[in-house]
Amino acid sequence: MKIEENFDLTDYNSYRIKSKCKRAFLPETEQDFVDLFTNFPSEDDKIILGGGYNVILSKDYYHRDFLLIGESFSKVSISEDGVIEAEAGIDIKLLSELARDHSLSGLEIFYDIPSSLGGAVVMNAGAGGEDIKGVLIKVRYLDLQDLTIKEILKEDIGFEYRNSFFQKNTDKVVLKVWLQLQRGNQADITSKMENTKAARWAKQPKDLPNAGSVFKRPKGHFVGPMIEGLGLKGFAIGGAKISEKHAGFVVNFNNATGDDILRLIRDVQRKVLDNFGIELEIEQRII
Repeated sequence: MKIEENFDLTDYNSYRIKSKCKRAFLPETEQDFVDLFTNFPSEDDKIILGGGYNVILSKDYYHRDFLLIGESFSKVSISEDGVIEAEAGIDIKLLSELARDHSLSGLEIFYDIPSSLGGAVVMNAGAGGEDIKGVLIKVRYLDLQDLTIKEILKEDIGFEYRNSFFQKNTDKVVLKVWLQLQRGNQADITSKMENTKAARWAKQPKDLPNAGSVFKRPKGHFVGPMIEGLGLKGFAIGGAKISEKHAGFVVNFNNATGDDILRLIRDVQRKVLDNFGIELEIEQRII
């Protein structure tokens, strides 16, 4: 396990907010996770980050420890019957490419969705009516209550729209995931992946750092059109602004701080509430 002091988190959040933490742990094995919480107790809970794709770092410096679950914890295996067994840190885009290369269907929608596999499970990531629970078998996790490693079946995870057992219980750390995919035609799989990517690039601001959709979709409404209807496309606070391409996205266009992004989000929430009577719920995790 690697341990880094005064660690630069800029490359560990997709907004590319400049931030550092007192100490960062980068585990490589499941035992590393157990050892970490056993041998390195801290006054405050450690902040756990996967790919950092759905988070807003609110501070320039954290006097706390970070646990980074990423490339160092991303081993994967694929069985003959289409079961993928993968560690939580693997990038889900890479996993979708591995599935394609093995002519396995079920992860096409995750091509070009920025997320680690663990993060996708925690928030039940998805698009176009499909989500991770549709292919999930079970999850292996570390329970910080008793520092034991446990497994839970999909049926017991309580998946909801962009929510799950793990999002509600932050003392459970996703370690490994099993997915059941189906054999398919590689050309068809590739075509769906490329069409999915093209559709996203046509609508979403892929040219500037962002963390995806900022708000959860309220029942019966679409967030982007509401914000656009208020004339807020391009509206900026500091180095953060509402994307001109998709009003549901906030982008870092000029060295935005976490505070810039949060002030912009709160201003949008207030204006939507005043004009539509709808309280927008933030989808992204504020740290």
